[in-house]
Amino acid sequence: MANTTLHLRRVARCRRALLALVGCLPVAAGAAEIDGSALGVAWALPFAGILLSIALVPLLAPGFWHHHYGKVALGWAAAFMLPFAALVGVGAAAAALVHAALAEYIPFIILLTALFTVAGGIHIRGNFHGSPGFNVVLMGIGAMLASFMGTTGASMLLIRPLIRANDNRRHSAHVVIFFIFIVSNAGGSLTPLGDPPLFLGFLKGVDFFWTVKHIFPETLFLVGALLALFYLIDRHYYVKEGVCPVDPTPDTPSFAIEGKVNLLLLGVIVALVLMSGTWQPGVEFVVFGTPVGLPQLVRDVALVGVALLSLKLTPLGVHDSNQFNWAPMLEVGKLFAGIFLTIAPVLAMLKAGPTGVFAPIVGLVTAPDGQPIPAMYFWASGLLSSFLDNAPTYLVFFNLAGGDPQVLMTTLAPVLAAISAGSVFMGANSYIGNAPNLMVKAIAEDRGLRMPSFFGYMAWSCGILLPLFAVMTFIWFL
Repeated sequence: MANTTLHLRRVARCRRALLALVGCLPVAAGAAEIDGSALGVAWALPFAGILLSIALVPLLAPGFWHHHYGKVALGWAAAFMLPFAALVGVGAAAAALVHAALAEYIPFIILLTALFTVAGGIHIRGNFHGSPGFNVVLMGIGAMLASFMGTTGASMLLIRPLIRANDNRRHSAHVVIFFIFIVSNAGGSLTPLGDPPLFLGFLKGVDFFWTVKHIFPETLFLVGALLALFYLIDRHYYVKEGVCPVDPTPDTPSFAIEGKVNLLLLGVIVALVLMSGTWQPGVEFVVFGTPVGLPQLVRDVALVGVALLSLKLTPLGVHDSNQFNWAPMLEVGKLFAGIFLTIAPVLAMLKAGPTGVFAPIVGLVTAPDGQPIPAMYFWASGLLSSFLDNAPTYLVFFNLAGGDPQVLMTTLAPVLAAISAGSVFMGANSYIGNAPNLMVKAIAEDRGLRMPSFFGYMAWSCGILLPLFAVMTFIWFL
């Protein structure tokens, strides 16, 4: 009996020691989220590596990048996962991997694939000519659509007719750049359907129409200023080029929309996204510590069904007219798989707040009296959204500002407006700031258009967007 008691005591001590050891690791046993307070800045190196690869390798070794970008992304993902697994154990590392996949990447890529497929089945036919006036009108329409069908949906719907209308011009890369600024980012700032950060705020309790009431003037200023600047720049190139040669892809004079069934399917996608944020049955399944709610599961399965239905119902010839292929989607899927995995420790360190290595960022957004500074929230959330996924970045600063939607919508309304505007608008600062940016770039390059490099694009965004953001700061956020 004494030996049995002694044995049980030893087992209990071993169990307590094991639990204490596990508690010191960056991922708690059975949990899926990474403890950012236990991580050093070195864990951000794989994410920095994949960003630099996207920026530099296509410039220095374009042939290698074209054939091996998926392997490069996989290599940086392994550079994070292998040391992480060695430190915390295979089980905990697998839990973190499952969390990144189920909670973030898979829903993200399913939605993008559905929008890409459905929009690719809509062919807008007409004798379009890429004059400055036509381009401005099309981008203005795209900006209005973006808040109701999402920046990805509006971008995928309109980028092909825009490229086709301008394909007989010698200078047209700037047209796509401004399209990314206006349609793929700024236009999605008015409703939770427009951009993922605002949808996360909606899920946290922010009213559906709160953003349109509180950042409509900022959106109107930014979109209006960008359209005016674009017109001046495009007019310069248009006049400089003179009479354009024969259009290499002439359309029939009559206007028509082919593949109209996909317009209905776009509406179904919007309804499914809205459903997943409003239907709360309280049913969820836990996979390796990651909860997967029934609404998310229903949405994602239905979105796959919508994509398959689009492929089946789209009339023959529409995809050919759009020069539709899967290359842009494959590029986005492979690169963002690496980004979503390597970004996990960076976001965890940000979430750690004052106890993490990014504590200085937390200090920047808070005044000495403890009050949040709207201008700093605008720039901090915006600049990080330029390179990190803007949805979780929004959530980090939402929680940093208190996380209470009722307080943020009333007493701290200027702070919530700053977070919302920064996360959405500044996603345009780089190709990876928002998913449609990279998709639009990939589609343009697939059509033979030579787009600027990663840093070349940022030269445009820094020269045009940052001064406008500075003006907005002085008018609305100080």
